[in-house]
Amino acid sequence: MLLLDGEGKERARLEGYLPNNDFNAALRNGLGRIAFVHKKYSDAERWYGDVVARYGNSHFAPEAMYWRAVARYKATNDHAVLGKVAEELRNTYPSSLIRISRLAKIDSQPLPV
Repeated sequence: MLLLDGEGKERARLEGYLPNNDFNAALRNGLGRIAFVHKKYSDAERWYGDVVARYGNSHFAPEAMYWRAVARYKATNDHAVLGKVAEELRNTYPSSLIRISRLAKIDSQPLPV
């Protein structure tokens, strides 16, 4: 399945079968991505937050948690949110690969994007 933005540009791709919860989480992550690239940061934060709240056990939740914080940062320019998400990812998803790769970026760069 492809998620395209209003201009027809591919923003997310899902290949293969996913159980319902993972599919819904991936779909919402994709909708968050579309909002994010169009600088609709509050909408993106809402989509990503929905994944974390409703599908917290999904494989897509750690990524959504990270991007929710990045959307908040982009909307507010509040650097503190990045440190908070780093701690939240460490505590909530200690073995997540997205957590590990994103934390490396957070810890080594002033801006994650």
